[in-house]
Order: sequence, then C-alpha cells, then structure tokens
Amino acid sequence: MIHLQPVILSGGSGTRLWPLSREQHPKQLLPLIGTETMLQATALRIQDGGKDYALASMPVVVCNEEYRFITAEQLRAAGKSTQHIMLEPVGRNTAPALTLAALLAAQGDIDPVLLVMPADHVIRDVGAFQAAIRQAVPHAAAGAMVTFGIVADRPETGYGYIQRGAPVDGAHAIARFVEKPDAATAQTYIDSGDYLWNSGLFMVRASVWLRAIERLQPAMGKACRAAFDGGKQDNDFYRIDKAAFEACPADSIDYAVMEKLVDTPDLGIEGRIIPLSAGWSDVGAWDALWQVSEKDGAGNVTRGDVMLEQASDNLVFAQGRLVACVGIDNMVVVETPDAVLVADKDKMQEVKSIVARLKTQRRDEALTHRKIHRPWGWYDSIDGGERFQVKRIVVNPGCALSLQMHHHRAEHWIIVKGTARITRGDEVFLLSENQSTYIPLGVTHRLENPGKFPLEMIEVQSGSYLGEDDIVRFDDTYGRK
Repeated sequence: MIHLQPVILSGGSGTRLWPLSREQHPKQLLPLIGTETMLQATALRIQDGGKDYALASMPVVVCNEEYRFITAEQLRAAGKSTQHIMLEPVGRNTAPALTLAALLAAQGDIDPVLLVMPADHVIRDVGAFQAAIRQAVPHAAAGAMVTFGIVADRPETGYGYIQRGAPVDGAHAIARFVEKPDAATAQTYIDSGDYLWNSGLFMVRASVWLRAIERLQPAMGKACRAAFDGGKQDNDFYRIDKAAFEACPADSIDYAVMEKLVDTPDLGIEGRIIPLSAGWSDVGAWDALWQVSEKDGAGNVTRGDVMLEQASDNLVFAQGRLVACVGIDNMVVVETPDAVLVADKDKMQEVKSIVARLKTQRRDEALTHRKIHRPWGWYDSIDGGERFQVKRIVVNPGCALSLQMHHHRAEHWIIVKGTARITRGDEVFLLSENQSTYIPLGVTHRLENPGKFPLEMIEVQSGSYLGEDDIVRFDDTYGRK
C-alpha cells in the first residue's frame, strides 16, 4: 500500500492582502472563503484514498515560529493532529521547507509519497482535486516528481506557466517552466493549449526529493540536515536548529529542483505534470479574492456590516464598524479596527508598497492586528492614552497565563464572563462575573481559567510604561522566556 503524507507549507506573509493579512497573522490563518481558515481548509481537503493509497494520520506543517500557537490551535479545531508542526526560525522559501518535511517523514520504515500543498490556496472543487491526487500517486510512487498544472481559463500575467510535453500514462512530461509573461505572451500560451498555470502543488517520494536535493543543491541539503539533526521536540513543535538553518540557501521548489530535471537526465528522476481543473486560486491579492468569491447581482463581494448604494464590482470587508459605499465601482475597501484600505481593484499589486513603507516606519500595522493571539487565548487593546491602556482578554478553558511581574505598571482586572483563578503574591483566590481585583506594581501574579467555558475580562493597565516587553516570567506552561 502506498502511504500518502500531506505536507502543508504555511510560511509567507500575504502582504498584498493587507490590512487583513499581517506578517504575524498572515492570510493562511484567515477565513477568506467560508468559515474555515485557509490552513484548515487545506488540511481538511485531503481524504483517505481507499485502495489507491493510505493517508497518514497527521499532516506535516512547516510554519513560522511567530504564529506557531495559532497554527496549532486552528489544526486542533479542525480535528487534525498537531504533533508534526516544524518551526522555521527564518524564512528560506519552499525548497528548504520541503527538505525539512522530507527528513521528518523519512524517519520511519515507510518511504511515503509527499503531497506538498501551500496553506494559502483556494480549491473550490475538492472532488476534482482528490481525483487528480489519485491520478498522480502512481507516478510519484514510481519515482517521478509530479506537479499539478492549473487548466488556464484566461491569459493571466500574475502566474508562471508550465509547458506540457508528451503524454505519459495519464500524465504529461514537463517540457519547460516559464516565468510570468506579459499579456500578449500569456494569450499565445492560452491559444496553444499546451501551457498550464504553475500551481505550486507537488507530489514526490521523500527519498526521491532528498536524493535530488543532495545532488542538485548540496549546500541546501547539508544545511537542512544539520538544522534538522540539531533540532528538538517542544510540546507540539519541532524546533530546528536556528544557526544551521540561517546558513541554508533560500530557493523555491521550482528553481532548486523541478526546472533542473529536464537538463539532468543522469539523475534518473523524471518530471510529470497532472492537469487540474478544480476552481484553484492562490488568492495572492484582493482582486483574486474577488474573482473566486460569490457576488451579488451587481458583482459586489461583501462581508460584515456593509451597505452599498449605486455600487458595482466592488469588494468591501468590514470587521468592526458599518462601512457604507455610494457610487463606487471596481474598488476594494477593507476595514479593520486599526487600519482601512481603499484602492482601485486594478492596482492591487501596489498594496505591498504600502506595507513596505509601514515596515520602514516601524509601524505595528504591518506586523500585527490589534487583536493578538496567544497560546492561552487572545487579547484586544481596545483603548489607550497617556499612562493607561484597556484590554479585552479571553482565556481558553483550562489555560493559564505565565506567572509574571511588571516593573512599570499596575493592573485592574474585571471579570465579565466565566470564572478566574487569581494568583497575587502569596494569595490564590477565585473571582466570578462582575467581580474585580487589583494587581499592584511589582507583585507576582497569574491568571487562570479553571472552568469549562472561555473566561472573558477587562484589564486596565496604568503606569509609566505599558509595553509588552515589561514582563518578567517566572513560570510558563508554553516555554516562553
């Protein structure tokens, strides 16, 4: 029986989907289509193959260390195991990420076939996707490297293309990869019928990928193996060695390996392409999201509290307030609690320039949302001013914040919902709804939720400095320093 191991690559920052996507809360962690996040939808679209293949019990997920806790939380909510989450201390593109996943998958006696999926893609027709997987499995099991080419329905200039060669047992040989074309060249590709969009979806045996990396990218292979061998398991996460991985060259799966297969016949690895027509999109920008979303009679896509008048072909998202649009066409309006984007839908590639300026100015809006996720729950800084800050805090059932102390601020806690166990100095006591307490400056304290329902509270901080780095942790369940 062929064993299929899903590998989900969950890196990247999704800058062109700002302000909803942020560096520390990127697009794959957002429910852009439907109620599931893109990460959850990716994990759930793979099903057991019956007689065709046996599906691994847990996916391998490679993600950035910054959003490890919310990644684990979303996988658990989707009913998926979190035991194989690999943490990248720095980004090195997709080829090193796949190499790390292959090293983990190759540890046992089974040499699994890896199904490599970016976490930020939309696939509307899951049945067609699963049929393409069944079609690809025999090729990958026999030692080929398989990529899935999207059957193009328009001359898109934002995607790379793959030219398919001769048919091979229901697949095609790969003739060549081509870069993102101009509009005229893209039209010739569509007219020829021989070119498919490069999806970034791959299938390959773990041993085959590692052999290719060692031959074609020896420096990358050596650095990844050193980073993996020097890593360690930390609760749900496998932390690879930072110093070794920082020395790893950065490259994509295409550039590092796939494009070189045609020119390296002595490697003994053939490339294959499986055509895929399944409502695919990489949702790289707001205009792409508009294209794959359900629209009203005037072509508008809306979410949240939105009112439109004499408006057409717009995408309008509201998170916290009413957004009213009158007499606009072909626009994108995205409202979040701390930022609003208003842009022409034809200028979406320029959103990344705004994000670059925010980073240059070291503004928080490029990195995080006002609502910050933590392993125990989340908090939202709902108000603030000179010497004070107000937060809404939600602690998940059975979870606890670290035992900590602050040098520069005192805190008032008001319980809104649920039950809190409070440690304050030498005291330990319970508070319920509508009760409150005071944490003086310099006093050791901890907040816990001993109940079965979320604990919600309001925290009022006051003091000379209110930064998140004014925390001295004495004990932490999640291993944070």
